[in-house]
Amino acid sequence: MKLPSLEEQYKALEDIHISAFGSELIRQILLPELLGKETASILYWAGKSLARRYPLETMPDIIAFFEKAGWGTLSIVEERSDELHVELTGPIITARFALHENCTFQLEAGFLAQQIEHQKRRVAEAFEQQKKRVNKVLIIIKWDRKDEING
Repeated sequence: MKLPSLEEQYKALEDIHISAFGSELIRQILLPELLGKETASILYWAGKSLARRYPLETMPDIIAFFEKAGWGTLSIVEERSDELHVELTGPIITARFALHENCTFQLEAGFLAQQIEHQKRRVAEAFEQQKKRVNKVLIIIKWDRKDEING
């Protein structure tokens, strides 16, 4: 069975507005209960898997995806020849920090690593740095300029 395209999914769901409570229940309560101490690493690989399923061609596409997915507002802080620094902000980030002592943004980090890998055609990985006092998450995506992906 073929999955609907990202655009088809956006269109079908664009008029439905729900609270973040349901997704946060799954993400912050249910998944850690099921996955235990492996939650963060599994979420990272789940983010990479989502990105492979929905490859995006530009950074503005990634930024729009984050907004549509309710993951927060993504903005570029700095780009170098072998790394990209992005910042994740917004009401959902503020709420997660306020409500959960231990939250992770590994789903987003994995998603970004795979999208940048797709766009740059270089093996990439991402690391999160939580800035709780200012309700921001800095995600640093690094790639090896020599490690080209063929195909």
